[in-house]
Amino acid sequence: MIMNPSAIQDTAIDGHSLTLESFVAVARFGAKVTLSPDAVEAMKKSRALAEKIASEGRVAYGITTGFGDFQKVAVPEEMSNQLSTNLIVSHCTATGDPFSEEVVRGMLLLRANALCVGVSGVRPVLVEMMVEMLNKGVVPVVPQKGSLGSSGDLAPLAHMGLPLLGKGQAMYQGEVLPGAEAMKRAGIQTLDTLVSKEGLGITNGTCAMTSAGALALYDTICAAQLGDVIGSMTYEALTGLRNAFDPRIHQVRGQKGQMLVAENMKRLLEGSEILDNCQNDRVQDAYALRCIPQIHGAVRDALEYVRDKVEIELNAVTDNPLMFLEDEAVISGGNFHGEPMAIPFDTLGIACSELANISERRTERMVNSALSNGLTPFLTTKAGVNSGFMIVQYSAASMVSENKVLAHPASVDSIPSSANQEDIVSMGTTSARKAGWIVQNTFSVLADELLTACQAIDIRRNLNTHGQGIAPVHEALFKHIREKIDFYEVDREIWPDIAQMEKMVRSGELLEIVKEYLPDFQ
Repeated sequence: MIMNPSAIQDTAIDGHSLTLESFVAVARFGAKVTLSPDAVEAMKKSRALAEKIASEGRVAYGITTGFGDFQKVAVPEEMSNQLSTNLIVSHCTATGDPFSEEVVRGMLLLRANALCVGVSGVRPVLVEMMVEMLNKGVVPVVPQKGSLGSSGDLAPLAHMGLPLLGKGQAMYQGEVLPGAEAMKRAGIQTLDTLVSKEGLGITNGTCAMTSAGALALYDTICAAQLGDVIGSMTYEALTGLRNAFDPRIHQVRGQKGQMLVAENMKRLLEGSEILDNCQNDRVQDAYALRCIPQIHGAVRDALEYVRDKVEIELNAVTDNPLMFLEDEAVISGGNFHGEPMAIPFDTLGIACSELANISERRTERMVNSALSNGLTPFLTTKAGVNSGFMIVQYSAASMVSENKVLAHPASVDSIPSSANQEDIVSMGTTSARKAGWIVQNTFSVLADELLTACQAIDIRRNLNTHGQGIAPVHEALFKHIREKIDFYEVDREIWPDIAQMEKMVRSGELLEIVKEYLPDFQ
């Protein structure tokens, strides 16, 4: 069960304790961040080891050598600070529209949290500055395009790091400013230079993909819950058969998500007079109704898998090399590689697309009089001169088809880089970004279905073929919606109705109403 992130006011970071909810609380809702004293101590010890290695001239990637294929090039101690600073200014090559502020806030949080573990060799001041930026509202401008997903999100994270040096651009109090000016207005002292290993500490990691993907995951969990609620209202409008939710059917298959959704549907539909009066109308319904537990349930199971991987990554150390105090080892590995996130985020996009697919099919059944079990064509009261909800389904179909293109997995692609040293990459940031686009389309498709379902319920009541009463939770939702969106008696500009419904679907207010009636709904 997911808790409400907006209720979380403060989050302490220590490298181990972030959850999906606390991440969203900071990234989206502005919860304040504090730094664990133990983390500060761990970073001090790690920094001391980095300085010892540099002073002794040991061969250590990124400390006394160049980066990527330049690993073969030795860098003298007196140039190591310049090396780190050069990494930021040379790697800020991203392009395109900027990431949203919440994604960049999430990037800052994840980078700070990873460095807290104390195996990256950076100074605590670096993390303290990131925390201060989060708490004072300085958000670096980070273009979305340019990451291969290994060695981490190099270009986006370089852009994120520029304001630390008084460079780049940042958003502050609603205004895009030069990085130095944004930091000055917020009262944050910038750095003249990074020191050895800190360039890698900032840029090496999966923070862009994980931030974008974690926010998309949270939104998809909300969309999946809404899918059950909205699907159940459509079920009532279409006089569906309750036997599809008999728990015995689902128990003998044993799929957890399927059993959860079947129970949700059963509870959402309790107390419906319309359904009480239609159970002998036919033997079985079409798949878009009858198979809601199987389809929505498969989505729920996929989301559990993705959530498990995301919550590991929220507390993961993903830079390179890593330094271990017990034997002063500096180990080059590949924790920056995004594959552990790329496959889950591709899965997320596919699962979310299925929510939209079945939603659009339910909308089609309501507007198509050959499929609607007695509703009027396109839910009109005066057909012919009025088109009713005909084109609402077109719009939903358009977004569903777009999702099918976006759901193609990015993780199956790769392209070599850095003179073939980095010869297989994850494309995980593309996976995460696509998942975000898909869930926004899905919210819109669900809004179209809900708008249509309310119209269909009104039509069903006007026809009075099965009575007037709908389930109590549906009645509460219906009344809430009708306070803002009137019944569509004759054709009028419909876009304001759609915009209002999209706002309600995205705000979380509908799920809050559901939880007043079903407090443990999930």
